[in-house]
Amino acid sequence: MLMQTDPKAMAKALRAALGQKNIALSHSEALELVASQFGVRDWNTLAATQDASDSAIRFTATKPILRIFDEAKAREFYLDFLDFSLDWEHRFHANAPLYMQVSRAGLVLHLSAHHGDATPGSTVFVEMKGVRLYRDELIARNYTYNKPSVEEARWGDQLEVVDPFSNRIRFCEMGAGAN
Repeated sequence: MLMQTDPKAMAKALRAALGQKNIALSHSEALELVASQFGVRDWNTLAATQDASDSAIRFTATKPILRIFDEAKAREFYLDFLDFSLDWEHRFHANAPLYMQVSRAGLVLHLSAHHGDATPGSTVFVEMKGVRLYRDELIARNYTYNKPSVEEARWGDQLEVVDPFSNRIRFCEMGAGAN
């Protein structure tokens, strides 16, 4: 049995099913019931949401690629110091460069030792909540090569870390009214 996800088709199917049980329902009533099943207040709201999600351009994720040169240093920095999790790693063969994904609390980064994948010395700007807590966590790790501090910028509180390959990650808790 196929699950119907098109709201108009769902309303049509609902009318037909209720009609077989001698329950009369107008098309607009069926549309309103389907809208409530989607958790919105009315059909117009659902239709606007459907139109925006079906026909508009949407970007669903950003995964910056950062260049690395030394696997041990990359693991020490991203996994041990920043406390990211290793999601997966890939090599085309045993002697190929490493490509891996790390993540933490919704932030996903790709780290690549492949020539040409990224430029050393790149900067990634990350909006977040809890930047001062993160700073405290990082300082407590007593990492030899990085002692980050929070700076107050016009747009919010910012914590910048520099990885062993000169890539910068600017973690920023945006201030009120900042864009």
